[in-house]
Amino acid sequence: MAVPPRLVPLLEQFDFARERLTHRMAGPFVDSGNGTDVAVVPLTDEEYLWEPVPGCWSVRRRADGPGPGATVLTGAGEWGRDSAPAPHPVPPPFTTIAWRLSHLSELLALRSEHTNGGHVLTRDDYTVSGDAASAIKAFDAGASAWREALLAADDTALDTVGHSTYPHGSDPEDVFLDIVWWVNQELLHHGAEIALLRDLYRYRSV
Repeated sequence: MAVPPRLVPLLEQFDFARERLTHRMAGPFVDSGNGTDVAVVPLTDEEYLWEPVPGCWSVRRRADGPGPGATVLTGAGEWGRDSAPAPHPVPPPFTTIAWRLSHLSELLALRSEHTNGGHVLTRDDYTVSGDAASAIKAFDAGASAWREALLAADDTALDTVGHSTYPHGSDPEDVFLDIVWWVNQELLHHGAEIALLRDLYRYRSV
């Protein structure tokens, strides 16, 4: 099926942001933005879980319980992501690379399932990664699944309200094209946050 013309630039933007974040985390190089390759040290488990300030939200072993200000560890498996029911803490807690990457990967995986799958998975079904390598693989899997959902969308789907039934956003009330735009900005801004945290970690002892 041909990609609808108005989806093409959003798909290209998604592919660019996905590749850039993957290279920024896993290396061996990332484009500096002017065509120059900059060497990247792959993300380590220590950096993945690094808490740069007191009271961070992160991903934690379920046996250790939630972190400061959190009341629950969302997700499935040995690890969970710090969370709390609404209303959320104000100001919002500072979050680690692990938290941000888990949130982004879950968002991609669940949105794809609620667009092009069974429309049944919840956050409690999503396996949270406790190490960097697994987290990067989970991001890649979620991004691939979301891309498949985009490629399955025709013009009618793009204009359909509730084509995505993802329950943790405005998906049931918005046309799908708006959701595609929203997912791109999630990837762009969380990718930038993760990149900045990588820079801060590198200079933490200087």
